Amino acid sequence: MFSLTGKRALVTGASRGLGQAMALGLAENGAEVICASSREGGCDDTVAKIRALGGKAVALAADLGDSDAVRALADKALAGGRVDVLVNNGGCIYREDALDHPLAEFQKVMQVNLESAFLLSQLLGREMVAKGSGKIINIASMLSYSGGIRVPAYTASKHAIAGITKALANEWGRFGVQVNAIAPGYFRTDNTQALQDDAARSQEIENRIPAGRWGEPEDLKGAVVFLASSASDYINGQVLAVDGGWLAR
Repeated sequence: MFSLTGKRALVTGASRGLGQAMALGLAENGAEVICASSREGGCDDTVAKIRALGGKAVALAADLGDSDAVRALADKALAGGRVDVLVNNGGCIYREDALDHPLAEFQKVMQVNLESAFLLSQLLGREMVAKGSGKIINIASMLSYSGGIRVPAYTASKHAIAGITKALANEWGRFGVQVNAIAPGYFRTDNTQALQDDAARSQEIENRIPAGRWGEPEDLKGAVVFLASSASDYINGQVLAVDGGWLAR
């Protein structure tokens, strides 16, 4: 029931880090993966790794901050056939005190992290609803639960991702489409490099995690395969924390 053979998946932000690991996890379980990033050639490494496994993959590029580019991405993905799984992983972050946070940067983060996820879900969701099956997996965050520090736009976007996950699940569940989210804990990626470089803060984070370590991108593979497969057909509107136990502490 965890097999993804014969399925096509679109993963945004698949050039590196969590997105690349999830794309590889889907491919390892039989899916054909459309790997999307913000620039041409950005997913070449991911595609090469999937093909080295004997899997099928193609690369597409789209600026998630541009609605027209997002629409074009959906069209290109569907031109190759149906899309059974959508993973809305692409995103950005801007760190600044709330008193000084530029409105333009706030709007950019919301556009990339939230609006693109909604638009792709809407465009591909229409096809999923029409055929009576589909999986949409949004990438939330620990900041879907808390406020964070110096990242007001990112926090707002990730709270909204949790909400829209539930809203879409409510509407599309009766059509056989499951919409869920994964909330990664503290993972070693370039997105958290500033925290990793702060020795005191990094140790503080590690001390709170019951697993006793930061997450590695490969730790997300199991969750994304589960939510993309028929094993999760009766799971809808959930935000699954993959955090080493951070929230439990």
